[in-house]
Amino acid sequence: MRHQEVRLYGQVNDSIEYYVTIASGEAYRSYFYEASGHTLRIFSPGNELILDAEGLTHHGNGGSFCEYMFGVEQPLADLIKEEVRNRLVMFGTSSREDGSLLFSSRTDGYEEYDRVFLEGNAVHNYYFFIFGSVSGPLQEQQAEILRLAGKDLKRFPFVGEGDDAQLIEELLSLLGHRSALYLIKLINTKHRRYRDAFRELYHTYHNIPDPEFAGLVKLAETLGIDSYQQERIRIDVMYKHAANRRIVDEYKNILVECKLNGRIGTAENARLTRLKTLSVRSKIPSALFYALDEVLKPELLASADEQDYLSQTRQILEGIFLHERQIDARIDRDDLVQLLKAKRRAVEGRDYAFEQMLLEAAKACDEKMRDGADVFLVENFSWIITYFDRFDSTSEHINQLAFMDKVRFTEELVRSLLNNKKEFDVLGKALFDDLFFSGILQNHYLGQFGRRKLLALRKGLTAIEEGRLTLQGMQRLINDICKQEELFNLLLSHTKERIRNFYSRYSTPQEREQLLAQVVRETGLNGTIDEELLHKLFRRVVHHVQMEELYLHNLLPRIIAGSDSTLRDDFFNNSGLDRFYVEELEREYFEYNGLDMELLTQVRQD
Repeated sequence: MRHQEVRLYGQVNDSIEYYVTIASGEAYRSYFYEASGHTLRIFSPGNELILDAEGLTHHGNGGSFCEYMFGVEQPLADLIKEEVRNRLVMFGTSSREDGSLLFSSRTDGYEEYDRVFLEGNAVHNYYFFIFGSVSGPLQEQQAEILRLAGKDLKRFPFVGEGDDAQLIEELLSLLGHRSALYLIKLINTKHRRYRDAFRELYHTYHNIPDPEFAGLVKLAETLGIDSYQQERIRIDVMYKHAANRRIVDEYKNILVECKLNGRIGTAENARLTRLKTLSVRSKIPSALFYALDEVLKPELLASADEQDYLSQTRQILEGIFLHERQIDARIDRDDLVQLLKAKRRAVEGRDYAFEQMLLEAAKACDEKMRDGADVFLVENFSWIITYFDRFDSTSEHINQLAFMDKVRFTEELVRSLLNNKKEFDVLGKALFDDLFFSGILQNHYLGQFGRRKLLALRKGLTAIEEGRLTLQGMQRLINDICKQEELFNLLLSHTKERIRNFYSRYSTPQEREQLLAQVVRETGLNGTIDEELLHKLFRRVVHHVQMEELYLHNLLPRIIAGSDSTLRDDFFNNSGLDRFYVEELEREYFEYNGLDMELLTQVRQD
């Protein structure tokens, strides 16, 4: 026999409306309410619930339930169950320390509406009591109601949808045909109006324009909704958006798994961080994640820290596989920039953990593709690898130019660097300079000619793009510097050899001219090089020799005796000599004089 339903609708004040439903086999035989002014009393033998303008009074069995939303306290037992959607409170019931429930016969109570919609759902909450199918002391009735319907009531999807008909149908089937169910739904009409307005704007724009949001603010002021309730309602709407909900639920599921395992591993931590990154893109409020963290991610579970750039890399690579959860986790420009900067740091620090992480991700991608995964995985990973290949190629050429003195700089190489720069510029105008010039120009071991070549290359690539220089012009410019570097090294080598073997002097201009003539004759450079360039390079050679002698015969002994790293640093900063060249001199000095190399190591570390 199908049940009967009698429904009653009304308002207790300008904010709160109610829908009362009695459902049973013979509902029309039941006289279940009485109204007096702004007060409504709903009752059955042993039970009653009274609504007035300020709040509600309850007596007897039953309780309240609502859909969980931000701001509703959710115990761990509910959080770790993915299917639990609703909060259920049985009158006169409390929790013991071990998680079990303690039932009491003291079920009477009074709740103000403000508290109902603050501690429960901001829009609608349900109250209920039962007659006919349970009996005995109140604590036994409450335990029996919970046994019959509690598990399902916490999982019903139509509680949040406000589908009273479906809710009653399911509850009566659980409680039995002898039951009379009294169901009271309370709705905050102002909150509902604000929710509907925000939901329409959010679903239309996602990122709501300022003029529309200003109208929403004005509506909240008109309705008298405080800022906290506004935030709760907005968060709830955004969470229920399908794409957003998948991100938050996946975050919760990972935390639950970690909670059950007793630890958060690096892979899990990476996925959690990636999900937070994706939430920022989707404008999902961080408050949703803070609430989950507070319950599920205490500090004692935190995994050991790893290098920040490795953590960023891991969370982006792990994020690729979130697509399997129907989460939009595609790699965007910001992700790729982070990965490229992480790769640069790994290369600079010779950190092979980065490459190992990349290999593991590639292997996982291959395995998932073999198992029939979406081509999305390959597309995302291929995009990363393509840019990493460009990074490796560009980095290799620029480092060779910076630190090698015999580099063949061809037109094809210029074109390759220019094409790669254009691709990196797509990700960010300053990225190419940041990846390939900023760091290396600060390298202590970058020599004077290496610096000149890099600065010429950086300036030249921009000039080509602006049409002020040709590829051939760029090639000639770099090769001229390379030629000067080769000539300088040749002159330096022969000048030092001449001074050492023939005791040549170079204190006066006349002596320097004689020394230069001898070196030119020995090297066969006479007539093959521009005189002005020759004299310019030789002046630098003489300065180099003077600084070298000053360091070896005067400064270095003092530095060793006093472990004076400050004096050593001052020499590097002001002499113009390349650090790598000076460190070779130091090594030769220690070996020639039979000194303990530990002293040199100490000086270099201080």
